Amino acid sequence: MKVIEQLKHPIREELERFEGRFTNAMTSKIALLNRITHYIVNRKGKQMRPMFVFLAAKLLGTTNERTYRAASVIELIHTATLVHDDVVDDSNKRRGFFSINALWKNKIAVLVGDYLLSKGLLLCIDHKDFDFLEIISTAVREMSEGELLQIEKARSLDIDEEVYYEVIRKKTATLIASCCALGACSVNASEVDVEKMRSFGEKIGMAFQIKDDLFDYGERRIGKPTGIDIRERKMTLPLIHVMETCSSSERRWLKRNVKKYNTNRKKVNEIIEFVKSKGGLDYAVEKMHAFQNEANLILNTFPESDAKDSLQKLVSYVINREF
Repeated sequence: MKVIEQLKHPIREELERFEGRFTNAMTSKIALLNRITHYIVNRKGKQMRPMFVFLAAKLLGTTNERTYRAASVIELIHTATLVHDDVVDDSNKRRGFFSINALWKNKIAVLVGDYLLSKGLLLCIDHKDFDFLEIISTAVREMSEGELLQIEKARSLDIDEEVYYEVIRKKTATLIASCCALGACSVNASEVDVEKMRSFGEKIGMAFQIKDDLFDYGERRIGKPTGIDIRERKMTLPLIHVMETCSSSERRWLKRNVKKYNTNRKKVNEIIEFVKSKGGLDYAVEKMHAFQNEANLILNTFPESDAKDSLQKLVSYVINREF
């Protein structure tokens, strides 16, 4: 966490003010809702997405009221998707704490997710931030499409590398891209600079998801069991690459085991070791660094500043993090 604190240095004051504003943005007249949102706020993560908003804004201008609204909107939408994801995945834990659905059941969790989503959209409308509304609505649509595309492909295991990139671009990268675009929009940056920051965020998001996929093949300190993606029949880059490059008999063996024995601990370990032996992890790491390099090339078009320095370090953190 020490690294994260260093990255927050140029925007420390903004993030401190943001916490109160974000709490206010979730307030309701319904006591049950307030209890649940209070629980959510007290168990927040590293605030990565608001960090991207504030750093992008500071890279291109001076943070203002619109920047705070942009950060609140993205955090409301992000939190809504997490609450819904836990219902979809039937997950009882989130960052080591009980999930909303575990404590209040699925019906309430779905409604809370809907409430947070509507609050984010209304925050844009109430202040006539229609540029924000377009960015965030596109992100919500793409995240839904990405999830559904992944579910569709998991049934037949026919996902190739191109489709994989499409899935993670929509599922993960689109939200980080939106953070950076919103931050740029909030300081009235040019259309060119807004697009550059959107593209920067997308590259980081792609690298972030590949890194996350790699954790499935090794120990992870936050306790995610190794092989969970295989058990859920999620086709990630290491597995896809090996499927595309191994022999036809090996491919049949892989498909059969992922389809029929994905809940067998011994078989899952065999798949993991096979993917490692065939260079699947090395290939994924290479692609992750390629996205990292593309992100840095975009950043290098901007003048030196504390915000730029933090963004560069944030790029490195995404690649080197251990959880």
